[in-house]
Amino acid sequence: MAAISRIPRSALVVALSAATLGIIYGYDGSNVAGAQLYFEDYFGLQGNEEAVETIVTATVYGELIGALAGGFIINRIGRKPSIVGVAVGYSIFCLLCAFSVTPTMLGVCRFFLGLTIGVSLIAVPIFVAESVPARIRGATLVAYQVAAVVGIILGYLGALALSGVSESVNWRIMLGLAAVPAILLIPALLRLPETARWLVLKGRIDDARVSLARTDPEADVDSELADIQNAISSEKGGRIKEMLRKPYLRATVFVVGLGFFIQITGINATVAYGPKIFQAMGITTNTQSILMSTLVQCIALVAVLVSMTVVDRWGRRPILLTGISIMIVSQLAMVLTFATQQGSTFTTAQVVLGFLGLAGINIGFVFGFGALVWVYSSESFPARLRGYGSSAMLSSDLLANIIIAQFFLTILSTIGGAWSFGIFAILAVLAWLFVWRLAPETKGRELEEIQSFWENGGSWPTEQQAGTGEGSR
Repeated sequence: MAAISRIPRSALVVALSAATLGIIYGYDGSNVAGAQLYFEDYFGLQGNEEAVETIVTATVYGELIGALAGGFIINRIGRKPSIVGVAVGYSIFCLLCAFSVTPTMLGVCRFFLGLTIGVSLIAVPIFVAESVPARIRGATLVAYQVAAVVGIILGYLGALALSGVSESVNWRIMLGLAAVPAILLIPALLRLPETARWLVLKGRIDDARVSLARTDPEADVDSELADIQNAISSEKGGRIKEMLRKPYLRATVFVVGLGFFIQITGINATVAYGPKIFQAMGITTNTQSILMSTLVQCIALVAVLVSMTVVDRWGRRPILLTGISIMIVSQLAMVLTFATQQGSTFTTAQVVLGFLGLAGINIGFVFGFGALVWVYSSESFPARLRGYGSSAMLSSDLLANIIIAQFFLTILSTIGGAWSFGIFAILAVLAWLFVWRLAPETKGRELEEIQSFWENGGSWPTEQQAGTGEGSR
């Protein structure tokens, strides 16, 4: 309890602000799952799976471009202005989505909404990582994922509550509600300090000292500022090409590969198309399919809360490997569910197994991948490369997300659920092996210290080590 009492108030404000942005991000991921059940009827898109997939995926295309540009943006204008801009963008484009009059307009507005989300995926974790003490950094970043899961649940609950409203307006309300928390958050974001590390990068040392004093009043400000200055002054370049050569090539391979595996293993198929999957399992009404998707996310919320409590005690690797293992078992349960169906009907036992399978996929994801994507994306590179590294990881993540969002419904209807989830299971096994081989354990390490792992060829230098290249993961 003593450690909790020493958490500075400003760190709690940063965590709360990031959590609010996480809620909005999660809400957008799920509300479209409910809204699509109604806007496809409103726009006459029934049976046109490609058109529905394109509207759903438009946000992800925007996210990819936003993530690619995110590193440059946050390095250029700062972490704080970037997240303020994100909140403003959320507000504007959510409202424009709600007032769309054609499928094209809806797709375009969702694309620009995705641009702001893409920047947020880079800016928010880095802002958090650079604004809170190392002892709570992991838990604070996982709190962002907790908020995202809460947002997913709220998105489904909103769709469920509005399912009885006129279908000509209910989907508009679903899409527009995300603007409300974004608008309310803007004043709080404007009062937050810029991060000390960015201020040092820009040579604003006095401002950095003030920022450090606000974010951790109990810290030795001069000592910490000196550490940041020494780390940054010893670094040269800060160019993208530096990520493609030693010592950071290994880090680049790790974050890009991890980002791709996070999405290609199918999590967003279960979120964006959750109700559609339940309908493929014989659930006949929109309300029932949305309700079951909501229950899946409520169960997943418990898992990410557990992850938040242990991430700074267990370590990153055990949590990540455990989460992926749960996903593999759950995906195999989905294979069994669809492989044993008789014609187009499912027994109650099969539906229950399918529900548990989808719940397990989400539990495993939020416990492992979902919780730690934000941690690793902000911890794996030194300050000069952190924005670019996060952009590379999230861009890889979003590229895989595009593949899933754009083609999952078509694949599900073409080759069936058993083969679809069988492919996901194989990819999850590959992801487990990838993490086991390459993921570093970074719990309790200062951001400036983590670079020594990559500089030492993928192992931590020991106190006795004297240039031998030996160390431990």
